Amino acid sequence: MSFKCGIVGLPNVGKSTLFNALTNSSKAQAANFPFCTIDPNIGVVPVPDERLDQLSKVSTSKKKINTTISFVDIAGLVKGASKGEGLGNKFLSHIREVDAIVHMIRCFDSDDIQNVNPTVDPIRDLEIIETEMMLADLDSLQKRLEKNNKKNIDEDQLKVLEVALDCINNNKNIEILHDEFEKKLLNQSGLLSLKKKIFVCNVDEGSIENGNKYTDTFIKKYGKNNTLIVSADIENQINQLENKEKENYMQMIGLKKTGLDMLIQKGYKVLELNTFFTSGPEETRAWTIQKNCKAPKAAAEIHTDFEKGFIKAETVSYDDFIFSQGWVNSKANGKMRLEGKDYIVKDGDVLNFRFNT
Repeated sequence: MSFKCGIVGLPNVGKSTLFNALTNSSKAQAANFPFCTIDPNIGVVPVPDERLDQLSKVSTSKKKINTTISFVDIAGLVKGASKGEGLGNKFLSHIREVDAIVHMIRCFDSDDIQNVNPTVDPIRDLEIIETEMMLADLDSLQKRLEKNNKKNIDEDQLKVLEVALDCINNNKNIEILHDEFEKKLLNQSGLLSLKKKIFVCNVDEGSIENGNKYTDTFIKKYGKNNTLIVSADIENQINQLENKEKENYMQMIGLKKTGLDMLIQKGYKVLELNTFFTSGPEETRAWTIQKNCKAPKAAAEIHTDFEKGFIKAETVSYDDFIFSQGWVNSKANGKMRLEGKDYIVKDGDVLNFRFNT
């Protein structure tokens, strides 16, 4: 599975600039006026993983295939988007299709870049976006829970929608639904307010290492766990450089990881994802799965027939596979295990599935 992150925010906060940097492209317009991105741009990016490189060397694979992440550049929302302001309805519908929302927040001063609000205030800006998403959810819930529509909703999903509506109407934290209901049910609800969130504070070059007064205020309220400090302009500059120049430049400005690396790492964390590998002479490949995924479900990522006819999973941990230098010695050293249908695949497992055709 590939996961999809939608980059959202008010107009002119740097969404398209970040998108271009992350996807190493110039697909997205990055102009100094609102709504320069009308239809969402989608970029599919290989997920860097040093383990994949090492496994490929050990297996002397002909091909190396990364798992991927998709970024969607969604046009700038404005106050009133849920009522159609600024093409809002169209933009909100695009957000429903993503797995996680990357909130791009302006945390820099600039006389050159037009701001839809008179001052820089990251907390106010985020509240505008989240309010519009909640109002869109409220409208959706009211329509779906009308008497004539209720009969088309199954009992479990109906309970989710009723609790969500109660939260919005009574100003309760809608996040409590994550504790009360299964992830599958919540995903089926299509509610924007329940999407996993990553906050990206877009700063100037001088604030990339230690942040600034805007990021300090934001983190004080929303915490560090899901917050990243990134300079979209710097990310764009980095992407123009060759590897050695890139390393030197990042070291010079005190940047330890690129924005892409940080976003992927944070995305895997908030979406609770793991990676397993398949490795042999033909190819070494990374596969993305949910945490606590059982072996047959992991096998289905390769092909649904693998899940249907699942027998066993030949399993070696990444460290053991590298230490033993491949499958043959892993078996000889007793490091390969045969795991059954109830085995929960761990991050970094190297797997070979046995199945009936």
